[in-house]
Order: sequence, then C-alpha cells, then structure tokens
Amino acid sequence: MTMIAESPGVSLEGASSDQVLRQVVRSRLIAITDQMRLALQSVSGSPTVTEASDFFTGIYLPDGSFVTMGHQVTFEAPPVGSLIRHLLQNGTRIKDGDRIIGNDPFIGALHQNDVQMCAPLIVDGELLGWAGVMAHETDIGGMDFASWSPKATEVYQEGLRIPAVKLVDGGELREDVLDMILAASRLPAQVGLDIRAFIATLNVAAERLTELCGRYGKATVLSVMHTMVDDAEAQMRVRLLELPDGVVHARDFLEHDGKKDILFVVDCILTKRGDSLHFDFSGSSPQANGFINSTRAGLVGGVAGAVIPTLGFGIPWNEGILRPVEISAPDGLVVTAVPPAPVGSATVEAVWTVSNVVSAALNRLLLVTPQYAHRAQAVSSGTMATFNLSGRDRHGQVFGLHLMDPLAGGFGAFVSHDGQNAAGPINAPCPSIADVEVNEQKNPLFYHYRRLAVDTGGAGRRRGGLAAEIGITVSVPKAEALVMTHGAEVPNSAGLAGGFPGSLIAQKFTPAGEPMQLLGPKPGSFPMTPDDLFEVTWQGGGGIGDPLDRTPEEVLGDVVYGVVSIAAARDTYGVVLDRDGSSVDAEATQELRRALRAARLGVTSGELADPKSLADVHELAAQPGILRLGDRILASRESESGEWVVRSADGAVLSTGSTRWRSGARRFNLELPTAVGNTLHEDLEVTGWACPVSGALLAVDIHLRDEAPLDDLDLNLDAWEGGSFNPIGDRS
Repeated sequence: MTMIAESPGVSLEGASSDQVLRQVVRSRLIAITDQMRLALQSVSGSPTVTEASDFFTGIYLPDGSFVTMGHQVTFEAPPVGSLIRHLLQNGTRIKDGDRIIGNDPFIGALHQNDVQMCAPLIVDGELLGWAGVMAHETDIGGMDFASWSPKATEVYQEGLRIPAVKLVDGGELREDVLDMILAASRLPAQVGLDIRAFIATLNVAAERLTELCGRYGKATVLSVMHTMVDDAEAQMRVRLLELPDGVVHARDFLEHDGKKDILFVVDCILTKRGDSLHFDFSGSSPQANGFINSTRAGLVGGVAGAVIPTLGFGIPWNEGILRPVEISAPDGLVVTAVPPAPVGSATVEAVWTVSNVVSAALNRLLLVTPQYAHRAQAVSSGTMATFNLSGRDRHGQVFGLHLMDPLAGGFGAFVSHDGQNAAGPINAPCPSIADVEVNEQKNPLFYHYRRLAVDTGGAGRRRGGLAAEIGITVSVPKAEALVMTHGAEVPNSAGLAGGFPGSLIAQKFTPAGEPMQLLGPKPGSFPMTPDDLFEVTWQGGGGIGDPLDRTPEEVLGDVVYGVVSIAAARDTYGVVLDRDGSSVDAEATQELRRALRAARLGVTSGELADPKSLADVHELAAQPGILRLGDRILASRESESGEWVVRSADGAVLSTGSTRWRSGARRFNLELPTAVGNTLHEDLEVTGWACPVSGALLAVDIHLRDEAPLDDLDLNLDAWEGGSFNPIGDRS
C-alpha cells in the first residue's frame, strides 16, 4: 500500500484577523468555484453539462469536507468528498499536479455514469485542500447504451467502474489510462472531451488558489476555509434549535426494479433533538435484484440534496450544514446496497426517493415552526422519467442522447404561494434544460410539442406547480430508445396539510399505424422510427391544504390560464363555472363544496357544520398559547389540567397529550384525480383524514394497502412557550 505524501500541513498561525480581508478571501473562494463551472461548461461538448447543468464543482478542506459548492446538483457534493476520503484512508501517495478520477458507486459516486475527479491543492509543498468536479456521462459502457440496463442483475454488467486512479500524474496525462476508460464507452469522443474539461476545471482551481495564497498567505486562506465551514455549522445549529424536538415519519415508494413490478419502500424516521438531526432508514426495503438501488454514498447524497436547500436558506452551502446530521441504516437495503447489486439508475430511483422523504420530513417540521411556517413546501417533482436515445445520425456516426427535459417537473406548493411550473426538483436549485432547437440540432430528434401539462399540479389551497410534457420522434430511419421511470404508479410528489400529491407519470408510445400504447414504469428498450411517437407527462408538485379552501376566484384564474381544467375545477376544487368557464356560479359552488365535504364524512349536507374561514383560523392561531400544526389543526394546553389537546379548527378533539392526531379524525378512502390510463399501484391506497365536524380535509396519506397510515408527527410540546420553542427544553 502506498502512503500519502508526508506534509507538515499548513499552520494557521499568522492568519490575518482582518475581517474585511477575510471576507474578500471568502468571496474569492466562492468566485473560484464559479470559475470552475465556467471552465467545465466552456470545454465540455455534452448538453448534459452545457445545457442542463448536471454537474458539480467545489473546493474541499484537506480532510474532504466541502467548503464551497456550485448551485447545480446538491446531492453531488458529499460523493466527491467520499472519493477524497477514500484516497486519504488508503494512504494514496499524492503530489502537486495529480488528478484522480473515479466513478465507483461503492466508493463515492452515485452511479457509474457520475464520473468524478479531484485534485490536491498543494501550495509550496503543503496540502491546502482539494478541488472536485463531477458530471453525468451519457455512456460509460455496460450491456446497454447509457449504462442503464433494466436487465442488469449485478453491477459488473452496468459499465466500467473506476475506483480511484491517477489520470494525471504530476502534471502528465496518462494517455494509457484515458484510452482504457474511453474504450469502454460507446461515445468516446464525448466522454473524452468531458474528462479533459474536468482536468481544465481542476487546473483553474489550482491556479486560482495558488494566486490567492500568494496574495493573502496560505495560513489566512486555509483559516478562512475552516471558518466558512465552522460558521455554517454554527448557523445551522442555531436554526435547528428554533425547530421543535420530535419525531417525523415519512415514506415514499419505488415501483418496478426493471424485472418485476414489485413495490419498494423508502422509509425515513427523522428524530430532531436540540441542534441535531438523525435520519434512520432502517425500515426501507431490502436491496432489489434490479438496477434501482443506491449505495451508501447515494444515501448520503440524497439526504444532503434535500437538507441543504430546505434548511440552508441564508446559510453558506458547505459541509457545515451537514455536520449536525447523522444517518443510520444497515447494509443491504435498497438505499444501502452492497456488491454485486446493480445500481445503474440510482440517481433517478433510490437517491431521488431519499430526497423526497427527507424533504417531506423536514417541511413537516417547518410547518409547525411559527417563524418558518411560510417556507414549508410540499414535495417537488418526485421523479425523473428517463429517456435515452442511441443509433446512427444522418452522417452514419454513432450518437447518444440523455434527455434532460424531465427536469421540468412541477415545484411543490409553499404555504404562502403556489409552486412554480416546470421548476424541477429541489436537489437542482438552478435547473435548466436545453432549448428544443438545441436538442434537435445536436441529435436526430424532432419535437411534436413541449408544453405545460394541465391538471398535473397537486390540488390544494396552494396548488403545486405544473409539470411539462413532450411528444417526440426521431429524424433518422431508425434509433433505439431506452425508457424507464418510477412514479407511473406512485404519486411521489406528496402534498402537505391536506394537499393532494402531484400527478403520476404518463408514458405513451404510438407505433406507426397502430393504436397508442400506455407504457409501464420500466418498458426498457425499443426501436423508434420517424413514424412513431413517444409522449410523456411528468409529475407536478404537491399541493398544500384542502383544495376546497382555494378561493373560487383563484380556481377561475387557473382555468382561464389553462392550468386547471373545468372538470378538475368542479370535481377536485368544488368550483362550478359557467359553460364557457369565464365566471363562477357562487351559489352552486357553495352547495357543491358542502356536498363534497359531507361525502368525506358519509353524511348529508344538512348534517354538516360549515368550516371556519381560513382568516378566522389564522386569527385563532395567533392567540397566545396556540400552536398551529397544519392548515386546520391547532394544539393548546388546557388551563386546568395542563395537558395538551390537539383540535381541528372547527373544535373537534383529535388527540390528547400527543400530536399523533389521526385517531380523532374521520378516515375515508380518497380517489386521486389521475390522467387517462394512469392507475395507482395495486399494493397502495390513498387515505384522506377529515375533521369530523366540518369535513375539512386535514391530511392525505399514500400507504401500503395492508398497513395503516403513519402517524407522521410526534412533537415534544413541553418546549413550546406560546410563541416559539424553547431551545433549552427537555432533550432526554
């Protein structure tokens, strides 16, 4: 075993204490990270990098903690750190000018397509830190194009695995290593250009860091790097102290492992105590026989992908945000797969679903924190339906396309406003997709349409953002498509506080001269000609609050702007419009909404009490000693007994002494609005929970058919002091 080069390390003695100067250095480090991005996108020829920004750049401390990161894909920061820590743990000998490449998911990558590189930042013989870069490569070998194979039974079939290899040794490119890597790919020119872009990106970081140290001193630069991480940790811990202690239980599901339509559970129990978060995934399903699994590196990335954008607002994005976070799960689960499990589609399957449940759990806590309740959000774009295309272009050259358009799913609704349309997932803070013309110019692809899809946003008082949809074909005589997803039978974009989830994925294929075929979640590979049509509608964002609480005027506006159909306005929102959809029938709307609430309770309209207006609920929740747990759920301490009681806004007692309130609500089977042909997985059902007095919708649960819905929230109410949670409350 080789040993890491002995280095005395950079002493922090003599670091400048000038706060203005230190802020200049901090800003320069962030700017260097963006210069790395510019270098990568300038050299790369891959639309995945240049147009869709599916990559990561960042600077790391000597121990592999990330100090800065770009705003492209949040779950890619920890995996590059895992590659660095692997080098450190193995005692790999490094020197100035080395550039190390890897893509092994069982070391640090999310899946084999995520090629990553790091470089030691050595200044005057001392290790100052590391630079890292990572991006999705369309093909890295394996039994199927795009290195994603529904047929794979083990990781060895999914493409070349690079553990951690010096591609550049002391500034000299090892052409033999590069040739070996490119020989595995069906797109060697594209992969080769990206790898050279990685090298250029790392060179920019090394040059800029050396210049920065020359101007301000190594001790000052390294001191600022450590301070950036320490400051973020301190701010994160303060923020966590503002949130209530307790336990939140969230689940999401993956259907179909590429071979059988089996349902897999991703189970997350979040325990928030004091200034720390603990995520336990032990209740998740065992690892699959198919390619949907994630390794432990992917689990960590999935958690980070939700924690950073959800709780990191106003805090510098670096390792400090993750220091208060602990993750536990045994090996061998669908989120902690061990060799030789296939993991080729991890990023869009298990890793993505991990981010969903973490997002759901964290936003449940935000919802009950008065100062942050307005930031609470439903789940965004709960899946990425993958479409890959390969073949020969009009010049007879091999082409390959990994379509990034599925990033245009709907954003989850916020408590304070609707979700943005086609805004994508939270793990891609600055999402982008190529223009139609760019995709058609670079690939033999032809769009029949790309547009927003009506009724795809989760219904609610605040509506989830709409997803987009496309209809495409090819412009060459024949090509091979690879289609796969989850979320065709599972509504992954969960709603919040009575909001409906976003729509299901709908994938359709119409062969020339034949009827349209509704595709399942994992149809795999099939040929396409210019006479065929492939269509897909992605998942919208989840909604927040009872759809019957959305004002008729807002629903009318949705109809006028074409985001909600007249039928959905009536059936889901209870709003009756005139024949041409231009005005609201107020009396008919009031009667219909009353009938819909009564149906939830199984009573007649005459037996139903009218729900309080949301304005009245807001006024009630503003009173001293009242804690709002949801749109229409309130908790308060009884003056005589001192016991906590949870009630609906309309006065029904839901629970005593605990925030696990579902036993006091009225349970009913809920039929979700779906697109034609889409059906819920046979092992799932949807349960609604209504106020037993007014029929107002309090929550919507998607759960296994043979299991009871989860009590998702168990708070330590004793720390509540009437306006905020006491950060020095009971931590036992």
